[in-house]
Amino acid sequence: MDLRLLNDITKTTRNKQLAHKYQLVKHLFNLGPCSVSTLCHTLNMSTPSILKLITNLIDEDWIEKKGFGVSMGGRKPDLYGLKDEKILIICIDIELFHTKIAIIDNNYNYIVEAQTIPLPISKSTRSDFFSILSNHVQDILKIHRIANEQLIGCSVGLPGLIDSEKGKSYSYFLSDAEDISLTAAFEKMLNLPVIIQNDVNGSSMAEFTHGIAKGKQNALILLMDWGVGLGIIMDGKLRKGASGFSGELGHIPFVENGALCYCGKHGCLETIASGNALSEMAKEGILSGKNSMLNKLSKEELQRIEPAVIIEAANKGDQYAIQLLSNIGTYMGKGIAVLIQLFNPELIILSGKIAEAKQYITLPMQQAINTYCMTQIRERTTIVSSELGQNSRLLGYATTGIDHFLEACIRKASKSKS
Repeated sequence: MDLRLLNDITKTTRNKQLAHKYQLVKHLFNLGPCSVSTLCHTLNMSTPSILKLITNLIDEDWIEKKGFGVSMGGRKPDLYGLKDEKILIICIDIELFHTKIAIIDNNYNYIVEAQTIPLPISKSTRSDFFSILSNHVQDILKIHRIANEQLIGCSVGLPGLIDSEKGKSYSYFLSDAEDISLTAAFEKMLNLPVIIQNDVNGSSMAEFTHGIAKGKQNALILLMDWGVGLGIIMDGKLRKGASGFSGELGHIPFVENGALCYCGKHGCLETIASGNALSEMAKEGILSGKNSMLNKLSKEELQRIEPAVIIEAANKGDQYAIQLLSNIGTYMGKGIAVLIQLFNPELIILSGKIAEAKQYITLPMQQAINTYCMTQIRERTTIVSSELGQNSRLLGYATTGIDHFLEACIRKASKSKS
C-alpha cells in the first residue's frame, strides 16, 4: 500500500476518534453522569465503541465513575462523568455600572470566585474598557497560576442587542473606530476564543440548566435589572429569534407620550418598570421633598441609587420605598399579563435586582395580572422568584460557552477527517 495513503488513513482514523471523544465529553457536560446505554442511544454508537471511548478517556484522566444509575431489574448500571477542572472557562458578566469576572470548570465549580470591578459599560470607550478589563483578567490568571493553555475560551455576556453569530453589539461601543467585531476585539485582548451573548440569555440558560426551569417545556425568564429583558423557553428549547434579538420586552411602547427611552422611542416599559426607572423615580421624589429614609443619602449616592438600597428601605418599613416598588410591580404585572396571553407559559421566573424586592413587587404584580389577563390562562401559570442568586448569569455563560467551544472542536475534527 502507498505509504502516503496509509498515513492519510491513519490520520483520518485518529481525527474520527478525536471527534467521537469530543462528542462524548460534550454530552457528559450537558447531561451529567450517564450510563453506557444512555451514551449509546444519545450518540447513536455501539456498546463496544462507547466502552472503548470511555476506557480511553479514563486512561487520559478525563472521566471517572460517578456512582450507579437506576435499574429496572438486575444490576444497577455504572454512571460515568467528567472529572473536576478538566475544562476551564473565563466568564465575564458586563453590567451598566460594573463587571464581574469568574473562572468556572466543566462541573460548575468556581475555580476563581466571582470578582466585581467598578468597570461601567455605560461610560466607557471600547479601548478604555478593554485596557482596564485586560489588566484585571491577567492579574487573576497570574494570582491563581492559570495559563491560557488551561482555558477552553471566554464567555462574555452584556446587555442590549447582541448578535452572537456575527459577534456584534448593536447597543454599546458603537462610537469606536476599531473596525473589528466585538468578539474579535475580545479575542485579540485575551488571546483566546470568545463568544458573546445577551445577558438575558445567560440568565435564561442558568435557569434552564440549574434553576427552577430545569425540565420545563414552556417557561419565561423575566430579567428585571437596570433594564427589562425576557428569556423564552418553548417546547423545551431556549428560543433566541432569527438574529438573537428575541425578548426585548423592555422596549415595547407602554405609555402614551411617555418619557424618552435610550433606545430612541417614548414610553417604553423600561422607562417605568426597570432598575433605571426605579432609581430615577426615587431620586426625583427625594429632591422634591418626599419623606423617606432615602433622604440620608449623599448627593453622590443619590445620583444613582441602587435598587438594593430602595429594597432595604422598604424592608425597614419606608412607605415611600414601598410605594415605588409597588408601582414597578403594577407596571410589570400589566406587561406579564400580555406575555401570559401570548405564550401560555407553565412557569414565569422573576430574576435580577428588582426581583429581590419579592412581595413588594409580586403582590401588586399579581393584582395587575388578575385585572388584565384572562382567567383561564393565568390560572395555569406559576410565577416564582429565581433561587440561583446574584451570580446566576455566570453559570449560564459557562454552559453556553463550554458547549459552544466543544462543538467547535467537534466540527474541526470532523472537517479534518472528511
